[in-house]
Amino acid sequence: MTVSTFILKNALRNKRRATLSILSVAVSLFLLVTLLVALREITTPAEGAGAELRVAVRNKISIANLLPAKQLPIIERIPGVESVTPFTWFGGKYKGEQGMSFAQFAIDQTKLHGVFGELKLTPDEFKAFEADRNAAIIGKITADKYKLKVGDKIVLESTVYPVTMEFKLAGIYSGTPDDRNMFFRQDYLDESSGEKGMVGMWWLKVKSAEDMPRVLSAINNAFANTSAEVRAETERAFQLGFISMWGNIKLLVMLICSAVIFTLLLVSASTMSMAIRERFRELAILKALGFRRRELFTFILAESFGLAAIGALVGVGGAYLLFTYGDITKMTNGIFPSFEVTPRIVGIGVLVAAVLGIVASIMPSIAVAKMSVTEGLKTLD
Repeated sequence: MTVSTFILKNALRNKRRATLSILSVAVSLFLLVTLLVALREITTPAEGAGAELRVAVRNKISIANLLPAKQLPIIERIPGVESVTPFTWFGGKYKGEQGMSFAQFAIDQTKLHGVFGELKLTPDEFKAFEADRNAAIIGKITADKYKLKVGDKIVLESTVYPVTMEFKLAGIYSGTPDDRNMFFRQDYLDESSGEKGMVGMWWLKVKSAEDMPRVLSAINNAFANTSAEVRAETERAFQLGFISMWGNIKLLVMLICSAVIFTLLLVSASTMSMAIRERFRELAILKALGFRRRELFTFILAESFGLAAIGALVGVGGAYLLFTYGDITKMTNGIFPSFEVTPRIVGIGVLVAAVLGIVASIMPSIAVAKMSVTEGLKTLD
């Protein structure tokens, strides 16, 4: 019998316990990876092509405060600005749902491709969106969720404006990091709501990265000391600022992850201690035969590390396969458009499993080291 065979037979002596130990590690690491991926998706929003050249302009007081439409020609005249569109939140509920499962924004239909160049529509869909006053386009994820097709009617009851609006679906777009939103025409919103002359925000694209600092400063200065002061920031900065409104979600998720790891450590250490205690007599015989403490420690460590490694393979590997090749949009009911298990997250999962295997073997190894051959031989199997 080789050393490897000896370790394997000991690890699988109680198959039920070994299976439960592996499953406990696998489930815990799967949960850990899921939490880390979810945290990454929430706190690190995806960026589309050209996002580094886009600027969000909102009311300096609050994102809920509207801006006057007369700001548009001033912004358009600023050197370095390539294209500008209103970006007004509608907040509509679809089919009587309690909450909003997808966002809707009113924009200037003629500036759609100028600002959001990565958004893909067919030429016919784009023409239909420009031609019809009540036309709207919607992301593929939302279209698939509600089984919508071009030509369908969409009725939305706004939670922001005292109006219910009907739209005709002119196109289904794709190609953005978040193909869930709906876009419709700002002039249709103005006519329906009676709020003509006001917009929610401005979304614009600058000509080059070198123009970005100058454009941001020029926009802020252009409306300084007016009744509608603005705050211009990059799209990335705006997204991160919006996420920060949710509170310290990162701390909450990290606390949950810490609790998962700590609980897993206690369970694994307890399981290993129980398994080794049942074999005190055998280990005492090995001592009597001349095996040294470090060799016995190696046997225990290899057994503990092996079980943790198998658990990591099942848990971390299963999470990677599920989130990489599964339909995340369907599994999360449209909450997350993607769930990327990065190499860093895989590394964290593997590292936790490695530390777990080492730490879980320490207490049993100390107990075996202190055990005398006489005491071990008195122990019943």
